[in-house]
Amino acid sequence: MTSTSNPQRPPATGPSARPERSESLSAPLWQLLTAAAQALQAIAAGQSGTQAVEGLNAALRPGSQALLFHALRHLGQARALTRQLVPRKPPPAAEALLQLVLGLACDEASCPYPAHTLVDQAVEAAKRHPRMRPQSGLVNACLRRWMRDRTALLAACEGLEARWNHPAWWIERLQADHPDAWPMILQANQRQAPLTLRVNRSRVTRDRYLELLVQQGLEGVPVGPQGIALRRAVPVGALPHFLDGWVSVQDEAAQRAAPLLLQGLQVPGTVCRVLDACAAPGGKTAHLLECGGDDIQVTALEVDAERADRIHSTLNRLRLQATVLVADAGDPASWPEDARQPYDGILLDAPCTASGIVRRHPDIRWLRRPGDIDQLAREQDRLLRALWPLVKPGGRLLYCTCSVFRAEGALQIGAFLAHNTDARLLPSPGHLLPGGAASGAAVPDNQAGDHDGFYYALLEKRP
Repeated sequence: MTSTSNPQRPPATGPSARPERSESLSAPLWQLLTAAAQALQAIAAGQSGTQAVEGLNAALRPGSQALLFHALRHLGQARALTRQLVPRKPPPAAEALLQLVLGLACDEASCPYPAHTLVDQAVEAAKRHPRMRPQSGLVNACLRRWMRDRTALLAACEGLEARWNHPAWWIERLQADHPDAWPMILQANQRQAPLTLRVNRSRVTRDRYLELLVQQGLEGVPVGPQGIALRRAVPVGALPHFLDGWVSVQDEAAQRAAPLLLQGLQVPGTVCRVLDACAAPGGKTAHLLECGGDDIQVTALEVDAERADRIHSTLNRLRLQATVLVADAGDPASWPEDARQPYDGILLDAPCTASGIVRRHPDIRWLRRPGDIDQLAREQDRLLRALWPLVKPGGRLLYCTCSVFRAEGALQIGAFLAHNTDARLLPSPGHLLPGGAASGAAVPDNQAGDHDGFYYALLEKRP
């Protein structure tokens, strides 16, 4: 392992680390704990956090998701504490409940409830759950000991996973990829990501939309060319004219894609032909259309038919039009003939580990396995090789991933350039690290901001 700083336990991140909870919760806390533990157990079995939460009772979903996400951000420490408290591995349902409560309670600064309340309600949850009832005494004994011996138990937590709340292999990979920045990345992953909007400039100016937010009792700050970061997250239904297509939810880092590809690519008086590969759910497709205006023609590809429907929904809300095809971006021979014609620009937002968005999806770090990086890197290479022949001479391909791993970013593009002498790397952001740090060749607007981890490489095909 490479380390350039003393890996002390990350500091508490204060209010920003508190769970995304409603001001008032109608359900009893024991019910929310039961639901959140059910979701945590599903994640431990390999289900995504999104699927696990969707499987919960709708009335319990918001509150239980808030508790779940908070616990996932402290799961490494919670696992270490559980091993101390229960030498023998308990049944899955009881283990999930213990890890959930310990994940909520291990950091006093961000714990959403008093420890004694959590413990009482966790025991109540165990007593009322058919599969956990036989272990309710064990749950009670473990959590009472936790309250009594908290300081000693925390001091005995050892290892990278307990210290940084990420899998050890993930941390070691970051240490190798970003020797100076890895502690900052891990600490940024512990904070909630802001709710960032992209203003549809064809419908409203950013200044006007900021005024509308104030009128609704909301506050936002400008970020990037057309973004707004809200001071406080709210449901999209509370946003002025959201259903009318005035704004979209899109992270600041993701908002760079469309302008970066189109800048200098469009020629006045001609139609710019653009392909958005791997396009679902359609946010970048819509942004391309918003930026390109009447002089752009966009084809959006998505291999999954259900996800392709989300592109249609996105475009319909924004009142935009694109050609949407259900097809494999890595197999152009299977596309309709007109879709195989050369493009002025191609956006490849490639499948990746999503290691740059764990602030928003804290389950990702616990679901990924070390071999996933190489497997996804091979898929990225397949897509690059398949799409590059469809770029016109003088045209561009923008490769991006929401990953912080170099194998999915700089190393991937370095290998591509070595094997494609007709490709030239234009000024690009490179690796954008979560929380605001950036490295690589910067473009002029590559300023620090509270954004997700991302990678961008803009490639031009030599005439």
